[in-house]
Amino acid sequence: MPVRSRICSALLVVAVSIAGVGFGAGPAAAAVTSRGVTIPDFYTPPAALPAANGSLVRAEPLALALSLPGINSSLPGSATRVMYKSTDSNGNPVAVTGAYLEPAADWNGPGSRPLVVLAPGTMGQGDQCSTSLALQYPLILGVNSGQTTVSIGYEILAMYQLLAKGVAVIQTDYPGLGTTDRLHPYVNRVDEGHAVLDAARAAKALPNTSITAQSLVGLYGYSQGGGAVASAAELQSTYAPDVALTATYAGAPPADLIKVTEAIDGTELVGALGWSVNGFLQTDPSLRAVAEKYLSDAGKAALADLSTMCVGDALFGYAFKRSTSWTTTGKSLADVIEAEPSLRSFIDQQFIGSRKPTGVVRVATGVADNLVPHGQARTMAADWCRLGGKVVYAPILLPDVFDPLLNHFGPLLADQGTAVSWLTDRLAGRSATSNCGILPILP
Repeated sequence: MPVRSRICSALLVVAVSIAGVGFGAGPAAAAVTSRGVTIPDFYTPPAALPAANGSLVRAEPLALALSLPGINSSLPGSATRVMYKSTDSNGNPVAVTGAYLEPAADWNGPGSRPLVVLAPGTMGQGDQCSTSLALQYPLILGVNSGQTTVSIGYEILAMYQLLAKGVAVIQTDYPGLGTTDRLHPYVNRVDEGHAVLDAARAAKALPNTSITAQSLVGLYGYSQGGGAVASAAELQSTYAPDVALTATYAGAPPADLIKVTEAIDGTELVGALGWSVNGFLQTDPSLRAVAEKYLSDAGKAALADLSTMCVGDALFGYAFKRSTSWTTTGKSLADVIEAEPSLRSFIDQQFIGSRKPTGVVRVATGVADNLVPHGQARTMAADWCRLGGKVVYAPILLPDVFDPLLNHFGPLLADQGTAVSWLTDRLAGRSATSNCGILPILP
């Protein structure tokens, strides 16, 4: 098949479970499906996991949908799907999937080829939404009994830019996003930070790669991913001191979930509130009493529906709705958080900015971003500066287009090339100067 035809055919996968069509192998009776998409058997964790965090559970070759033939290897590189062991915020073992990408390009910097852990932005909560699946199927459509799903692998662009610079990449799917044993604990600070750090360990445990024990490690993430890598930078010194973390790019991090909850309600991405609540209830079952007190039947149905959705589904199904329609009292979720000390305490534990990060961190945030509000990201950077962190604060100046989703998405595209180059420079040993001293006069 010609390369162009092969790539185009891989771009679109339509999975209809009632017709028995899907990705997975093995008996149909044993297959796990999510909104019409069959999840490959690889994503079902074993009953027992290794003891050490970052240990490989399994690995297999991963065919990249968007690749070209090269002289020595495919371009921009080759991929391996991985499952590795991590620890969740309750201290329990958890299996996490992801993908390691070996660049075809040479590393022209000093020392061993560096490694970047990419933490994806919001993909959703259904198992079909995982970024490792998106590398194989950049556009996934599913249909099943009136349910539909749409998942787009938008993180491929950042990964391929890093590969083109000769940087090895491992992306994490986070707990429960792909793996079929639990829900994804969306924006859980500890779960995501641990998964990021353990991905670095897993990459170095993978045989037959060009990275070494001496390879420097960088972190890259925007939006949900920005929060995940910011958390990882805070947790590295206590959870993973063996990970040689050098630099982190944290774009638009949701550091203060109370402020983010207020901002997202009523926007195109209101479905993210449902993913958050679903994850909170899984992590802390004692919060179910609060949920029973406030959630209406419509609210419970919405949360159940969202638990298997990707971003595309949530945009189509819930855009511009308000959380007041999910409660028995007409209170918004922000109001419920304010009224319930146990819920407020749980949310406060998700705050990022109270611990000094390891390495230099570039915090980028769109000044006009009113979805993941600019102010709370700027506050995180300022808090880190006060703690003695080495911070490069980068306000992105774009016009306010009066649409929260575009105000949030615009800086991702506008800053991505700069972010990748900045991170690569740090991994090549070029120093970065903190601008904490002038942060107070920056927007």
